Amino acid sequence: MKRGFYTIMAAQFFSSLADNALFVAAVELIKASGGAEWQRAALVPMFALFYVVLAPFVGAFADSRPKGDVMFVSNAIKVVGCLMMLFGSHPLMAYAIVGLGAAAYSPAKYGILTELLPASMLVKANGWIEGLTIASIILGVLVGGQLVGPHLSGWLLTLDFPLIDTGVDTAPEAAICILVFIYALAAWFNTRIPHTGVDMIPLRSDTSHSLGYNLAALVPDFWRCNLLLWRDKLGQISLSTTTLFWGVSGNLRYIVLAWSAAALGYTTTQASGLVGVVAIGTAVGAVIASMRMKLHHATRVMPLGIAMGVVVLGMNFIDNVWVAAPFLIMLGGLGGFLVVPMNALLQHRGHSLMGAGRSIAVQNFNEQACILALGFLYTFSTGMGLSAFGAITGFGLIVAGNMWLIQRWHASNTVHHAAEVDRLMKIARDDHSHG
Repeated sequence: MKRGFYTIMAAQFFSSLADNALFVAAVELIKASGGAEWQRAALVPMFALFYVVLAPFVGAFADSRPKGDVMFVSNAIKVVGCLMMLFGSHPLMAYAIVGLGAAAYSPAKYGILTELLPASMLVKANGWIEGLTIASIILGVLVGGQLVGPHLSGWLLTLDFPLIDTGVDTAPEAAICILVFIYALAAWFNTRIPHTGVDMIPLRSDTSHSLGYNLAALVPDFWRCNLLLWRDKLGQISLSTTTLFWGVSGNLRYIVLAWSAAALGYTTTQASGLVGVVAIGTAVGAVIASMRMKLHHATRVMPLGIAMGVVVLGMNFIDNVWVAAPFLIMLGGLGGFLVVPMNALLQHRGHSLMGAGRSIAVQNFNEQACILALGFLYTFSTGMGLSAFGAITGFGLIVAGNMWLIQRWHASNTVHHAAEVDRLMKIARDDHSHG
């Protein structure tokens, strides 16, 4: 791997760690202020909101500037969201601003991989990036849980500054203060990311417009890119798979917290450990996939998606943490092995059809739209009295059923569009071998 790859990994690690710790802190902040259960559930779709709204713009923005600069600006936006939480904004509004920073960050984070590395290294690079991201999720939820727990938060709240009234009086507020510094560390690493030498694609599509960028032209351009991926016989399969996976996984993070409270009687601090357990399995699955899977074999992992949905249903029968922990590791492992090769295939097809940033923005739009839709469905259902056990049943059936449909879709493509599928597979195989 090139030197710049490790700098990217460090920046991604600290930014993702802070994202996940902030989620736990925001849950506890709403809980401490007396907010309803549905408000805590709504954190997930609120984080996804700007991924969807700004999808036509963030990919083009990422392609128009050096990726390290884009990631630096994105982390600065996340800091603004944290400060909004500290200075009295509603946590849902402030968390949406953090989501805005994440929406701008993601196309740069993944897009730089296709600029820095050859196609033959994409599965391996994705395995390392996803594995490190999952490690940051593990540590992030654990750090967040400990920061809002009685021991560490009690110590943080005893810290005082002469002549300065910080206004930080609760455990979640103390946690958020620490996370501001972690985002700042990630931003510093962003400044160390080298330029890849790839030509930038200007935002301005019409050079006759001297005042600002022609943003309106980006919307049809984005939809053209979106349609290109959905019409591609391999792109549509990998995109639908990753969309479903992240749509469910994004909401499962909160559902595990709710399930831990209902099935095991856990506090937020204790439940955050089980979210980390899922992430451990995902990291292991991601790393194994990066070592064993080839780009042109990515579609072979689809049966694991069906298995993942069935395993989710099994959570309803668990009421013991010693059974829950290995079970959740297995669940995460299936997901990690599924998403890494599919994500690499999607990046490969997207980079072939359009700019790297635009490709990732299309991917984010679809995945976050799924998170948004399922999140609002779960939030509404929670407000209407749906239990955590009912949510797990619904999400398990959604995963298994839709993965079966996607598998049938690919099988149909290989029969009715055999020449095109074979051609695209040959491109992936050649790029994997000679990249």
